[in-house]
Amino acid sequence: MPPRVPVPAADSAPLPAAALSTGAVARRLGVSPTTLRSWERRYAIGPDRREDGRHRRWTPADIARLELMCRLTAQGVPPSAAARAALDAAPGGSGAARAATVTPGGSTALPLGEVRAECRGLARAAVRLDAQAVERLLDTALAELGLVVAWEEVIAPTLHAVGRKWASAGERYVEVEHLLSWHVSGALRSRRPAPRRYEAPPVLLACAPDEQHSLPIEALTAALGERGLPTLMFGPALPAGALREAVRRTGPRAAVLWSQSAATADRALARAVAGIEWGPHGARGHSALLLAGPGWGAGTTGPRTERLFGLRSGLAVIERLVTGAPDPRGRGAAPAAPGACGS
Repeated sequence: MPPRVPVPAADSAPLPAAALSTGAVARRLGVSPTTLRSWERRYAIGPDRREDGRHRRWTPADIARLELMCRLTAQGVPPSAAARAALDAAPGGSGAARAATVTPGGSTALPLGEVRAECRGLARAAVRLDAQAVERLLDTALAELGLVVAWEEVIAPTLHAVGRKWASAGERYVEVEHLLSWHVSGALRSRRPAPRRYEAPPVLLACAPDEQHSLPIEALTAALGERGLPTLMFGPALPAGALREAVRRTGPRAAVLWSQSAATADRALARAVAGIEWGPHGARGHSALLLAGPGWGAGTTGPRTERLFGLRSGLAVIERLVTGAPDPRGRGAAPAAPGACGS
């Protein structure tokens, strides 16, 4: 007698291949899994199906409702009203969401373009001023993607989008930029450096005098630490005299000077730092000066000076200097093209 083939019940159709877990949806939207479960409990905006009757599995239609709810709450709509609007906008709904989306101030979406889902989640959390979600999403991105990829593909694009939104909206969104910047800085500083791989003088890193934007050079410091390279970080707006004295006292293998804008790019100071010699008479040494940031432009550099473009290529240049490895570009090669992020 042939074995019986089980016949699936009428209500046990397979889930769509794109159905996601609650954790995956939370990362995509920039909210915590607890928040999603709370919304499901309070507002009945959960997934239509559950896997094996227990585990939530969110389909594209479920996620679209949640995305609408996130947009509405970011605009100031109360969660209960946002949930009703999102449910009404679903197939078979009343369409009342259209009226609910018209709120004072217009759209709060950040101009991100084509980016990773983690970037959109981080942006949504920042706009909502959800500090816990921002911190969690940053930690997850750094742990899962690594510092360089997380910076280039998640953190930097979000920071740039917030800056563009702030520039186009007057004084609005300053609070978003400050919240995001604070948590990015904390996440970068929390990265534990690896044991030193080289017994070499440190790499000195600082922002130019009057330059307050330090996150890109903080990312560079953290990435160097992860590679076991010795660093000495002085942070934003280091006065010119203090910078010169720090170079003389520490004799760094390289000094990285960050400038975000042309107004803070002091070329006379750069020439002075590049000309500093340190050490006892008869054994004088000097440091390589690495100019980083868009403030320096793409022009030619002076003696003992090199231009850094982007986090990834900057790491390669510094590691070559610390280890004494030959330049793979060869003598006289042109510098790398500016990177999109962190340059």
